[in-house]
Amino acid sequence: MELFQAILERRSIRKFTSEPVSREELLRILEAGIWAPSGLNNQPWRFVLVQDSKIKERLAECTKYGHIVRSAQALIVVFLDKKASYHHIKDAQAIGACIQNMLLAIHGLNLGGVWLGEILNQEARVQEILGTNPEDLELMAVIALGHPAQKGSSSRKELESFILKEF
Repeated sequence: MELFQAILERRSIRKFTSEPVSREELLRILEAGIWAPSGLNNQPWRFVLVQDSKIKERLAECTKYGHIVRSAQALIVVFLDKKASYHHIKDAQAIGACIQNMLLAIHGLNLGGVWLGEILNQEARVQEILGTNPEDLELMAVIALGHPAQKGSSSRKELESFILKEF
């Protein structure tokens, strides 16, 4: 898929079929993510992969978007490794780039995905469910993905409306 086409066509997908996502597809998505830029090349991202229906159900109870979590065939839970961190804002930006790479890879594999952030409000419960250590890891997002059962839609304001000044 041509790069600009992928960027312009990718949409958040919130409904998925029951067709499974393979481990190979998940690894390709993670591979795209880890090639994102990071300050000092510290690569602060860490992932938990979830396909188990019982764990997905428990995570679904942590967000008002539980129906998306339940419908997804896989979840990528994205954490910031505090031990690898050197500047929280830069590291959070790097993880945002990592997530965008993964979303583009999901689209490029003809899958669908959505970046879920509201679940951050229940970080302690998510950490408990996954058995991760909040002293070492900070929850950044959950990516729900699968084979799309819908087409995404979105629009953007005119480009000129975002430009503050030109010198």
